[in-house]
Amino acid sequence: MAVTQQLARVPAEYLASCRQSADASKDGDPRWDPPLADVLDLDWAPFLLERVCRLGGLDDVHRCALRQALDGDTAIDLAFLNIHPHAIGPFGPAPTALSAAQVARTAELLGQIDFPALLAALPPDEAEAVSLVGNGADRIVGGPKKYVLRHFTALRGFYRAASQRQLLVVLWWD
Repeated sequence: MAVTQQLARVPAEYLASCRQSADASKDGDPRWDPPLADVLDLDWAPFLLERVCRLGGLDDVHRCALRQALDGDTAIDLAFLNIHPHAIGPFGPAPTALSAAQVARTAELLGQIDFPALLAALPPDEAEAVSLVGNGADRIVGGPKKYVLRHFTALRGFYRAASQRQLLVVLWWD
């Protein structure tokens, strides 16, 4: 089974309820089960998204926003989601999250990124682009450009919806 990046949009109250469940449970079970409609599987795209943005010349402010969208922040204590045997991300780093305010700012900045223009900065020859992107891009069926565009579009839409609903975003690798 491959380890992939997962994101979930949740209200602060849901996170508080999970924390209370973990505290009340003998084995630390937070009863973490966000609705599937509010979960995004980014697969292995984060590395490729960051690489395309770097190669495409994306400015530091927007690259930082992308990094935050993919890495989260450690300001919100999510230790209760990382307790065996109920850890939501047992194969990667500890789960992180973004507050509703951070989500709103991240969504705004992601909305300003012209991702097709970043892709256009890559060599038109697919083999050259694959070589430049690296990070396993040569194993992507259909080519890395379509793959990263699809995942960036999903990421931007995910954050836009979270921002509109004033939700937090929790991130983990599973």
